Amino acid sequence: MKLKALPSEERPREKLIKHGPKVLTNSELLAIILGTGNKKDNVLALSNKILEKYNIKSLSRASISKLSKEAGIGTAKSCQIAACFELGRRIFSFKEDKKLSIKNAKELVKLFIAEMSSLKQENLKVIFLDSRNRMMKDKTIFTGSLNESLINQREIFKIALEENANSIILIHNHPSGDPNPSMSDIEATQEILKAAEVMKIPVIDHIIIGDKKYFSFKEKNLI
Repeated sequence: MKLKALPSEERPREKLIKHGPKVLTNSELLAIILGTGNKKDNVLALSNKILEKYNIKSLSRASISKLSKEAGIGTAKSCQIAACFELGRRIFSFKEDKKLSIKNAKELVKLFIAEMSSLKQENLKVIFLDSRNRMMKDKTIFTGSLNESLINQREIFKIALEENANSIILIHNHPSGDPNPSMSDIEATQEILKAAEVMKIPVIDHIIIGDKKYFSFKEKNLI
């Protein structure tokens, strides 16, 4: 059945205009993003098929190349899906004041949890702070499982000196969803703390982000 054959109150776009996005199902929202169906299915049926293979979380993490291989989903539609999820993630890390003051781990987690919990590999990001604990810069320094012998400490403190940072915060993700630190995490943190002491640029926290949870070395009195 073509979408136009449905009563207007059952068509996703018309429902959104009349009632707002909250009343729409995931399938209806996806149908609006896709815009059109294919020769076999109208856009709503196509959306249902996609959501039979993916839940919202796995769809948000799917690569464009993987989505493009799915029946009825070309590169253009895959890009539309990827772009919408990326905009959704960015709203959580949006900050009007670039020099946002960080008072505790929870504030930092709010800024980065959407971005970092969706990553498929471990990423170590460093937050560079001024004397008022305001964010000056954030940069991904390392990708892969944390290991004290692999992390480029020179790069961390080179940027800290260039930015005239007063202190830094380490933040990385666990794709498994469990934020508890591994032995490698602890050893890598200790090595960076030693270098920080020499450089006189203190590490004030190391935060690990999991699935809707986090672990703070400072809150656990490990820093």
